[in-house]
Amino acid sequence: MANSIQQTLIAQTVLAVRELFSADIPEAQITLQETRKEFDGHITVVVFPVTRFSKKSPEQTGAEIGEWLSRNVQEIAGFNVIKGFLNISLSDAYWISIVNTQLVNSTFGSFDANGKKIMIEYSSPNTNKPLHLGHIRNNLLGYSVAEILKAYGYEVVKANLVNDRGIHICKSMLAWQKYGNGETPASSGLKGDHLVGKYYVIFDKEYKKEIELLIAEGQTEEDAKKNAPLIKEAQAMLQKWEAGDVDVIQLWKTMNGWVYAGFEKTYTQLGVDFDQFYYESDTYLLGKDIIQEGLDKGVFFRKDDNSVWIDLTEDGLDEKLVLRGDGTSVYITQDLGTAQLKYDDFKVDESIYVVGNEQDYHFKVLFLILKKLGKSWAEGLYHLSYGMVDLPSGKMKSREGTVVDADDLMLEMLETAKTRTEELGKTEGLEDEEKTALYHTIGMGALKYFLLKVDPKKRLLFDPNESVDFQGHTGPFIQYTHARIKSVLRKAGYGASLAAGNPSSLSVYEQELVQALVRYPEVLEEAAKEFSPAQLANYAYELAKLYNKFYHEETILKAEDETVKHFRLHLSAVAARIIAESMRLMGIQVPERM
Repeated sequence: MANSIQQTLIAQTVLAVRELFSADIPEAQITLQETRKEFDGHITVVVFPVTRFSKKSPEQTGAEIGEWLSRNVQEIAGFNVIKGFLNISLSDAYWISIVNTQLVNSTFGSFDANGKKIMIEYSSPNTNKPLHLGHIRNNLLGYSVAEILKAYGYEVVKANLVNDRGIHICKSMLAWQKYGNGETPASSGLKGDHLVGKYYVIFDKEYKKEIELLIAEGQTEEDAKKNAPLIKEAQAMLQKWEAGDVDVIQLWKTMNGWVYAGFEKTYTQLGVDFDQFYYESDTYLLGKDIIQEGLDKGVFFRKDDNSVWIDLTEDGLDEKLVLRGDGTSVYITQDLGTAQLKYDDFKVDESIYVVGNEQDYHFKVLFLILKKLGKSWAEGLYHLSYGMVDLPSGKMKSREGTVVDADDLMLEMLETAKTRTEELGKTEGLEDEEKTALYHTIGMGALKYFLLKVDPKKRLLFDPNESVDFQGHTGPFIQYTHARIKSVLRKAGYGASLAAGNPSSLSVYEQELVQALVRYPEVLEEAAKEFSPAQLANYAYELAKLYNKFYHEETILKAEDETVKHFRLHLSAVAARIIAESMRLMGIQVPERM
C-alpha cells in the first residue's frame, strides 16, 4: 500500500466529513488498514470514529463517505461497507502506474538517512570454547537487525564484546599446560577454538575426578569443590594473570590467538562481521569510577563488610551487589563501565544488546541503575532478548556431548543441502565449483531462514531436514523462486530499459502480486522498529508464494501482446529484486540459477 494513496485518502476523508457532516475531524483520528482477505477491497477506512459527527449508523456513514470519495478520488474503482468498515478498491490503472513509476525504480524501498546512530552488540563469545547453536541464533539475529536498521537509514555500529578473561579461561590454559604436550592447532589439525575447548572439557573431567576422590576421603561436596587441587591451581593462575605474570600472560595471548583464528573462520562461514571489538580483559576494571559516582550521589550504599549495593526494592526488584567488599568487580560493575565506554566512543542514540532471555533480569537492573545515575543516554538502551534453540533429540551432538557445535551444525547443513539438491535434480549443467557454491548458498540459507523466521522472543525447535524443504516455509523455497524468476528474465533477454507495460486491465494474480510488492517499505519499517527479522522473513515467503501462483496462472514469455508481456517482465524483475533484498537483510544469498 503506497503512502501517497494513504495520505490522499486520509486528507479526502477529512474533507468528506467536513462537507457531509459539517464537522472537523483530525487526520490522526482517521484509521486506515489493509482490507482483510475475505472481503473485496484494498484499503479499509475505519468509520466508527466518524459516527459521533454523522449521527448515523456505521453502515450509512460508511456508504456516504464511500460515495463522496468515489466522486473525488480518481484512483478509486469501487467500495463496499461491512458494518463500520469502508473497504475501498483501487483501479487497475492505479496499480499499473505504481509498477511503471515506483516499483521499477531501483530506489524503491530505500529510506533517507535520518541521522540516528545505533550500536548493536552481538555474539559475545567466551574464549574457552567454540561457538555453539545458541551463538548462531545470536549472531544471525544481531547481524540481520543491524542490516535492517542500515537499510532503514540509520548509522549502525556492529560491536562484539569478547569474554576473554576469568577463571573459565584459566581452566583451559591450565589443562593445556598439564595435559597438552605442546599440542597446537597446526600439530593437531584442529581449529584453534576447538583445540582450546577440548582442554576446557579435559579440565572439567579431571576436576570431577578430584572432587569424587575428596568426597570419598570424607569431605562434603561443597568443600571438595573448593579444595580440589585443580581449581586452586586455576584460581592461582587467575591471580597471576591479574598481577601481570609474564609467562601466564604469554600463554593467555597464545591460546586466545588460537581461539580468535577459529572464531574468524566460523564468522566467515556464517557471513557475519563487526565494526568494533571490545575485550573484557580491557573493560573488567571499568565501572569502579561509576560506583564512586553513585556513592557520591547517594544512589549506592556501603555495607559493614565494605561491599557496595543498590536498593531497587521500590522498583519491584531487589538489592543488588555492585562491588565486592574487597573492592573487586562483579559483572554489573564492568557492564556499567563498558556501557559508559561504548557511549563515550561512539555517542550512539541507541544501544542494543542481543543476549539470551536468561539475562532478562540482569539487563533490567543494569538499565535501571544507569537511569538512576542520571545517564541521559540510558533511555536509548534496549535488551533484544531471544529464546533458546532446541534440536530434535539425538541429532548432531557436539564432540563434547552437551551442546551443538556451530561448525558441526553448518557442515551438516551443507551436507543436507547437497543431498536434497541432488535428489531433486537441481544441479544439472552445473560445474563442480558451481555445485559447491550452490550447496553452501542453500545450506546456509536454510539455516539462517529457519532461525530468523521465528519471532526472536520465542523458543524454537530447529529441524535441519525440514529447513531444506524446497516446498515448505523455508529459505530454499524462496531461493528457488528467485532462481525461477531469473530464469524467466534470462529467457526474455530482459533489461531495465524495456518499455513500460500498460495493459488495459490486471488479473487477480497480477494485482495481488503488485499489492504485496508495494508493501515492502512498510514491512522494512516494521522490522526496523520491532528489531525483528521475522517480519521480513515471513514477508519474503508470502511474496514468493504469490509469485509462484502468478507464474503458474499467467503466461509471461508468450503473453497475448507485447504490452502485457512487458508489464509481467517488469513485475517479475521487481519481485526478484525485493526477494533478493529481503533475503540479503537476513544475510541470505539467493542463487541466479538452480
